[in-house]
Amino acid sequence: MAEIREGAGARGAYARAGVDVAAGERAVELMRGAVDSTRRPEVLGGIGGFGGAISIPAGYRNPVIVSSTDGVGTKTAIASMLRRWDTIGVDLVAMCADDVVCSGAEPLAFLDYVAVGRLDPEAVAGLVGGVAAGCRDAGCALVGGETAEHPGLLEQGTFDLAGTCLGIVERSDLLDGTAARAGDLVFGLPSSGLHSNGYSLIRTLLAEFAIPLERPYQEQLTLTLGDPGRDAALAAEPEHALQTVGDVLLAPTRIYAPRLLEARRALRKAGHDIRGMAHITGGGLPGNVPRALPADLGARLDPDRWRLPSVMTLIAALGGLEGEEVRATFNGGLGFVVVVAPEAEATLRAALPEAILAGEVAPAADLGRRYAEGPLGVAA
Repeated sequence: MAEIREGAGARGAYARAGVDVAAGERAVELMRGAVDSTRRPEVLGGIGGFGGAISIPAGYRNPVIVSSTDGVGTKTAIASMLRRWDTIGVDLVAMCADDVVCSGAEPLAFLDYVAVGRLDPEAVAGLVGGVAAGCRDAGCALVGGETAEHPGLLEQGTFDLAGTCLGIVERSDLLDGTAARAGDLVFGLPSSGLHSNGYSLIRTLLAEFAIPLERPYQEQLTLTLGDPGRDAALAAEPEHALQTVGDVLLAPTRIYAPRLLEARRALRKAGHDIRGMAHITGGGLPGNVPRALPADLGARLDPDRWRLPSVMTLIAALGGLEGEEVRATFNGGLGFVVVVAPEAEATLRAALPEAILAGEVAPAADLGRRYAEGPLGVAA
């Protein structure tokens, strides 16, 4: 039998086709520490197996597994242009973990999929490091994943990112969108900015107006919104004062799951419960708030009750978007909404001080649709 040498034979042929197996092995070693940092007691085994094994946590009588798969979309193009790998993985975990918590489930395990045009071990390790950081924030274990090199399909320096989150909840605690009642209150949790939606529009506007990602954000606000608009934006968002346009566009998605699980425990201890939750992603507020409600109910939200992030004001000015279109394309400033009965308001506010009373539940027939906007019949 002919000797198969490193860099020759099968590996040499694969390398000539554009796939670097050794670089993949190097990437695995670089990401090992980040993966280990997310470990939970239920994890069985370690990195390198053909599948990630995790046991059911103790104490469940009739557990239900809730799963969600998602990606980051074209926000990856901004990360590629800036060669910034540290935040985009957080977005990925947020997209999935905050979906499963809408069912009342605790995020338990996460798996990622990274596809690249040409494997750069340090870049891939940075991406997975961001995923691990998101997993730590969400409280779930990164139990496995896949890195695939696709020469000829993806250009060098580009990548795609997807993932799956598995959550667990007691069957009796499952939220299925049927518990809300007319007269319930809708509370919103502020977003950290654009999160991971609307980036195809954003990239189109960046190209149309020739806006460099390296431009200081203050300067772009001044050019588009004028001095008063810049000053008002930065007074409310001092964290952006020294950032670039690219920095603001890559701000990672806020992960809400652990806070929501804590809030639900506080509500139940006080004799209440959460009646519905919605993660505000693609489709914005109109496309997601009704998913937390029974089919015959809708929600009226009053956008005057919360602040629109300056980056959305900026994009709206560049693209000529009206307020309703902004809230249907982006999250509109609310990354998550929670529905509770009026008598649970005080407990919810104590558990989530940042929560904003944003809307109320009403019969869809009265609203004329399942999502409407306008003044509320309840005090702020």
